[in-house]
Amino acid sequence: MPQTPPFKGQLNSGSYNNNLYRSSEEAYHDLYYQDHSLVSGSLEALIHHLVPTVDYYPDRTYIFTFLLSSRLFIRPHEVMSRVCQLCVEQQRLADPPAEKLRLRKITPKVVQLLTEWTETFPYDFRDERMMRSLKELTHRLSTGEEVYKKAVGQMSQGLIRRLTVLSQYEEALVRINATAAERLAALKAKPQAVIQRDLLSVCNDPFTVAQQLTHIELERLSYIGPEEFVQAFVHKDPLDNKSCFSDHKKASNLEAYVDWFNRLSYLVATEICMPTKKKHRARVMEFFIDVARECFNIGNFNSLMAIISGMNMSPVSRLRKTWSKVKTAKFDILEHQMDPSSNFYNYRTALRGATQRSVTAHSSREKIVIPFFSLLIKDIYFLNEGCSSRLPNGHINFEKFWELAKQVSEFLTWKQVECPFEKDRKILQYLLTAPVVSEDALYLASYESEAPENNMEKDRWKSLRSSLLSRV
Repeated sequence: MPQTPPFKGQLNSGSYNNNLYRSSEEAYHDLYYQDHSLVSGSLEALIHHLVPTVDYYPDRTYIFTFLLSSRLFIRPHEVMSRVCQLCVEQQRLADPPAEKLRLRKITPKVVQLLTEWTETFPYDFRDERMMRSLKELTHRLSTGEEVYKKAVGQMSQGLIRRLTVLSQYEEALVRINATAAERLAALKAKPQAVIQRDLLSVCNDPFTVAQQLTHIELERLSYIGPEEFVQAFVHKDPLDNKSCFSDHKKASNLEAYVDWFNRLSYLVATEICMPTKKKHRARVMEFFIDVARECFNIGNFNSLMAIISGMNMSPVSRLRKTWSKVKTAKFDILEHQMDPSSNFYNYRTALRGATQRSVTAHSSREKIVIPFFSLLIKDIYFLNEGCSSRLPNGHINFEKFWELAKQVSEFLTWKQVECPFEKDRKILQYLLTAPVVSEDALYLASYESEAPENNMEKDRWKSLRSSLLSRV
């Protein structure tokens, strides 16, 4: 599970983790355990379990799991508001003379909790209500000793820095998408003038292209917040007739990453279908097979699957004469690795191997694990849908959320890896903004290269051509 270093000199988390169960059970009886593990509880009891006391600090795996999963039932700003209330109550339990001593004991723990929240779920704090509650609580905490003011200041600066970087990334995505749209418009206006430039003219080294794809993958992975996996599946809580996230966009960075996969698949198909010469198309096919193999060797399974998907699109797969000129043995091996049968058994085996390599890695390159993202989302979706989030007595099914947190925390490890390869701006620019045509345009180009072979293809070709002429 993700961990944040303790507040130096003030909080040794180990001394508090021993109180994880005992303290809360005594204070709040709506939590239930099995074999010393928390399995269920009321929402209010779980929130109490999150808040530190003088002699208790929640286990970090619990902090992560609760903050990740609670958004299925309650908005983050509502959790923050309740945490603030409970923290204030904790400070007021003592008489005025004893309050200062109590504040000195509890402040570092509250700061540590807020630090873990702002570092692991910084996007929660794009909500003005979250920031307002955070400022109110930190102001109260920092009125004491200088060391607390410094810790609060460092936490606030770190949060602002992370949110600024996120805004810059989102602005960069808008610019990239705008450039891609402009280039596509130029292609439609003057197809022959634009399409002469292809990926092979930019870079003909498969290993270099695979490295640049890995740059894109790791950058986009790094901006996906763990909460987006849960928010992508949020629906109405049966005990509350409204969606927990009807008031803001839920998973924009996750959606942008899925869009990248689709773009890469269509880019591969575009690069293959557009050349008019069979020899050139065959060369492009072999090039992408080599790029896919290098992606597999790197541990970049998402780009690998996007390339395979692009090459298996019908406009590409029907080019029988072109495929006859291609040595497909390497492609067959890659398809076998990503074979969906037995719930992607071969891929999952390869992923476990890459994960193990990452754990024992001696170089940054060996740490790279980029999962086939759509399957990861599917796994988390079925985990969420396959087991009830609430028990018959209305309690939260926390056993389910331990497992959810386990899957998401593994993703956090993968996304924190820095890409060790040198950036090539020209290749990156091409991969991100080169024109990508629609499925209809791919079919039309495919039929122009290799004539329709049956009545269904002939009918589709006629339909596409007439549709094209009607737009001219």
